[in-house]
Amino acid sequence: MTAIRFLGGKGGVGKTTMAAALAMAQSGRGHRTLVVSTDPAHSLGDVLATPLGEEPAEVAPGLWAAEVSGEAQAHRRVAEITEDAEQALPREVLPAVRRHLARAVDSPGTVEAALLDRLTALVEQVGTEWDRLVVDSAPTGHMVRLLSLPALLTPWVEGLARQRERTRNVDRMAAGMLGKADEAPDPLLDRLHARRRRLEWMRERLREDSLVHLVLVPEHLPLAETLRAADTLVEAGMRLGTLIVNRVVPEGETGVLAGRLAQQSEVLQSLRERFSTPGMVHVPLLAGALTTRPELADLAALLDRAEVGT
Repeated sequence: MTAIRFLGGKGGVGKTTMAAALAMAQSGRGHRTLVVSTDPAHSLGDVLATPLGEEPAEVAPGLWAAEVSGEAQAHRRVAEITEDAEQALPREVLPAVRRHLARAVDSPGTVEAALLDRLTALVEQVGTEWDRLVVDSAPTGHMVRLLSLPALLTPWVEGLARQRERTRNVDRMAAGMLGKADEAPDPLLDRLHARRRRLEWMRERLREDSLVHLVLVPEHLPLAETLRAADTLVEAGMRLGTLIVNRVVPEGETGVLAGRLAQQSEVLQSLRERFSTPGMVHVPLLAGALTTRPELADLAALLDRAEVGT
């Protein structure tokens, strides 16, 4: 059993609904399940018809949900780094450091890195607090960057740690020449080493115990984005789970929807050729909005029968 599932895809293809239904299916099997939205445009609470916040809230027996804000996590992360800097750096440079860190919240990559920290904390709880974790990811490009971050950040943190160690060695040498011992703890270096170990752990956990389910509708533009995302994720060492094709028009449809069948047939054939392994499941075009518990329960049963969560 794979404990961690990510659902990603182009905006508007229904991945939030699929994430909620998959989590419901998992909890229905008796697994303590947490479903989390990392999409800045949160709609998980709307799908579950329950207001959600940063901390997991139980929304049904055995099912918890949360909406995580990358911006809020970034502010917390910068506050932690500022505290480390105040302990490790000379007092005269601290005002400039504080100004730099205040601007860093809005810098590219800061929100993603902070979001990764929060996601890592939730992954660490899988097996203790939760049996299953389902992540409703941001649109494809954001999801790919987030899942690639552990591999990208590890060398950078290692470089910072080496630089800090060289600085400490120079300080020790100078102290030795003056006949002083410099064995004071270095909280900044300790934090860098801990962060490197955590990133390495997260990278291995994602590779070994997670699957990415790409969600799309049977149209050419989502198909192109899905194929690119699949290639990028596999290159990054991630494993693909069952592909979820949403809003599939039934064969024999007449009227306005009949015109979609030719395009749909081409897209589905391309998907069969590309995703013969791990396979795919078709979710038919349904009349409802899929925002009520009975509708989600029907969708959860469909995903469960297709063994998407196993």
